[in-house]
Parts: sequence; C-alpha cells; structure tokens
Amino acid sequence: MRILWLAAGLFFTALGIIGAFLPVMPTTVFLLVATACFARSSPRLHGWLVNHPTFGPPIRNWNENGAISRGAKRLAIGTMTAVFALSLIIGLTWRVLVPQVVLMAIGAAFILTRPDGPSA
Repeated sequence: MRILWLAAGLFFTALGIIGAFLPVMPTTVFLLVATACFARSSPRLHGWLVNHPTFGPPIRNWNENGAISRGAKRLAIGTMTAVFALSLIIGLTWRVLVPQVVLMAIGAAFILTRPDGPSA
C-alpha cells in the first residue's frame, strides 16, 4: 500500500508543478493531495514538500490554519475572471458559460471564505 501512496504523491506533485506554469490547473490543491500521500508513504518527500521554499508556505498555511493567503486569493479570482473573459471573447455558448460561471462562483465562494492566515 505504501508504494501506491508514494506513486500517487509523485503523480500529484507532477500535476502541481505543471499547474505552476498552466493558469487553468491548480497548483496548491494538487500539492496538498501530494503532501497527504507522502505523509502515508515517505517522510523524506513529505518533509521536502512541506519545507520547499516556494510550495511549502501555502501548504503549511493550509495545514496549520485552514487558510489561503490574500495573494493566492487574488491570483485565483483573477485567473477565474480572465478565463471567463476569454470564454466570452471566443464566443462560447451559454450552455458552456452558465456551468462555468456556476462552478467558478462556487470555487470563488470557497476561496474567499477561507481565512487569510496568521500573517494577515
């Protein structure tokens, strides 16, 4: 079972790193899942991810406080807005736009109702 958790952790870490470069893929969510997988399989990789200079702070903020930083909130909402604007520009139909707005609104509501964390 440990090997499956390790493989899942590596898979979600890869998705998280890809998400750092692609604006439509969430980075932190994948890294949170990877952290949970590594906690069950590899203390070394878990420690590496939690203490990583770039990826570690948002993971620790979530794990310790259930919080999302203001900057991350701004980035997430800004990205959602940009994706929706692009959807309008390219002329997607209302059958695509309506579910997109509903899902983005749910995601935005979740993000905006989380605390900012101890540094706020």
